[in-house]
Amino acid sequence: MAAGGTAVPCGAQPGSGASQRRGMRKDGAGDPFWPRPTCRVWMVMLLLGTCLLYCARVTVPICAVALSAHFGWDKKQSGVVLSSFFWGYCLTQIIGGHISDQIGGEKVLLLSASAWGFLTVITPLLTHISSAHLVFMTCSRFLMGLLQGVYFPSLASLLSQRVRESERAFTYSTVGTGSQFGTLVIGGAGSLLLDWYGWESVFYFSGLLTLLWVYCTCKYLLTEKELTIPMEYLTRGLSMSKQSKVPWKQLFTKAPIWAVIIAQLSTSSTFFTLLSWLPTFFKETFPESKGWVFNVVPWLVAIPTSLFSGFLSDHLINQGYKTITVRKFMQVIGSGVSSVFALCLGQTSSFCKAIVFASASVGLQTFNHRCWKYRWSPPRSHLRVLGWLPDRNDGLLDFCLQPGGRCQQHRALCIPGVWGGPAGGHGLCLH
Repeated sequence: MAAGGTAVPCGAQPGSGASQRRGMRKDGAGDPFWPRPTCRVWMVMLLLGTCLLYCARVTVPICAVALSAHFGWDKKQSGVVLSSFFWGYCLTQIIGGHISDQIGGEKVLLLSASAWGFLTVITPLLTHISSAHLVFMTCSRFLMGLLQGVYFPSLASLLSQRVRESERAFTYSTVGTGSQFGTLVIGGAGSLLLDWYGWESVFYFSGLLTLLWVYCTCKYLLTEKELTIPMEYLTRGLSMSKQSKVPWKQLFTKAPIWAVIIAQLSTSSTFFTLLSWLPTFFKETFPESKGWVFNVVPWLVAIPTSLFSGFLSDHLINQGYKTITVRKFMQVIGSGVSSVFALCLGQTSSFCKAIVFASASVGLQTFNHRCWKYRWSPPRSHLRVLGWLPDRNDGLLDFCLQPGGRCQQHRALCIPGVWGGPAGGHGLCLH
C-alpha cells in the first residue's frame, strides 16, 4: 500500500525539488523530516494553534446574544453574521492547500494566524467607529472565514512533509484535539470575561493570545531564512501545474464520491449549527443558566468521547471486523445517533436534560472522524475540492496512489492518471 510522506512504496514519487530543499534540516542533512524532539515541540505549538483557531472562531457565537442586544439585531440579522464566516471559510481551502504545498505550510499558517489575530483584536475598536454595525460584522466574519479556511489544508501539508509516517497519525490526531480544547477554553474563559467585562474583552483575549502564539512560533521555532518566501516559490504557488488537473466528469459519476459529499454536508451542517447556535439557544431558553456551564460541558464531554471512539474503532478492526463495516458503524453513530440527541435538545424544557442532550450530540459527533487511514494523499488542495479530508473527516474512504492507476487490491473506485508524474502518472484509488 502507499505510504504517507515523501517515500511511497506503491510508486508515488516524492515532492518537487523545492519541497525537498524546503524540508532540509538546519544542519544541512538530506532528511526532510523533523527529529523527534523537534516534532514534539511543533506538535505542542500546533495544538495550541488549533486551540486558538477555535477560540477566535467561536468568539461571535459566545457573544451572539450580547452583540444582538448591544446593536439591536433580530434573529435574522444575528444569523447573517454567524453564517457569513462559513461563506468565507469554504472559499480558501483549495488555494490554501495548493500554496502550502509550494511555499511551506508553516508560512501560510503563520501569515493567516497573524491576520485573523489582528482582525479579532481590532473588531471591537472598529465597531465604535462604524455606524453600519451589521455590515461591518458580517464583512469581518466573512474575512475571518477566508483567513481560517487555509489553516487545516496548510496543517496537513506541513505534517505530510515534515513528520515521519510512523508518527504522523499520532501527531495529526493530537493537533486535531485542539478544536475541542479551543472551544472548551473560549467557552469557559470567554463566558466569564463576557459576564465580568463585556463582549469586547472576549475578542481582545482571543486575538492577543493568537498574536502571542505567532510571535513565539516565529522567534523560537523558525529562522529568518525559513520565514522568507522566495519569489520563485510564490510564483509557483500561484500557478497550477498542467499535470495536476482533476478529471471532474469521471469523479462526479461515481457513487462513493457522492456518498462522501452528502455525508460531509450533513455532518458539517449539524456540527456547525451546534457550534454557532448552542450559546444563543441556552441563553434564550434558560435565561438564568450560567454560560460557563453550557459553553463548557458539551465540549468537555467531547474529549474523552473522541479518545474512546478511536480506541473502539481500532479494537473492532483488531477483532477481525471488516474495516468498511466498522467505518459504517462509526458513521451511523456519529451522524445518525448524534442527530437524534440534537432533535431531542429542541424539545426539552429541562436545563439538565438539555445539557445531557447537547453533550451527547456533540460527543457522539467525534465518531465521524475516527476509523480513517491516511496512507498518502495527493496534493491537499485537490482533496479539499471534494471535501474528502476536511477538518472533520467522515472516515468513509481510504486513499492510495498507484503507479499508472494499477490497484493492488479491490476498491470501489480507481481512476488512472489523476495526478501526473514519472512512471506514467498515478491513479486515485478509493475504497
